[in-house]
Amino acid sequence: MADIRPITSNFSAAPQITEADFATIKAKGYTMVINNRPDGESSDQMSSARAAELARAHGLEYRHIPVSGMPTQTALNDMVAALNEAKGPVLAHCRSGARSTNLWALAESARGGKTAAELVSSAANGGYDVSGLVPQMRQLGAK
Repeated sequence: MADIRPITSNFSAAPQITEADFATIKAKGYTMVINNRPDGESSDQMSSARAAELARAHGLEYRHIPVSGMPTQTALNDMVAALNEAKGPVLAHCRSGARSTNLWALAESARGGKTAAELVSSAANGGYDVSGLVPQMRQLGAK
């Protein structure tokens, strides 16, 4: 079972999920799954196409927003769009959950309304440290 780590009431991050996790994700009330791993990053991960198929089968929205290293502007824009379009709680995953949380913090900064300190604190709820992104968060619009 996936190690789902709540960051806020509407966003959680997790290390790599498996095919068997989709039923649990749906049962826990998530409405969207965001995959932040590039396809082929590891031989043991499921493909984005397979994850999309499983998400649909479980009534979940699905987005593949791959990130390798620092997120690109395209990845940031795609994450902002996904969060804006979500109709309920979102679960994002990558190898460890850190990239997903980093991208979330940057996207939330771009969406505005939260301070960098609030975003750092929220990420810490899930055991992730985004404090190194504070300059970028402020540049994107976090207070």
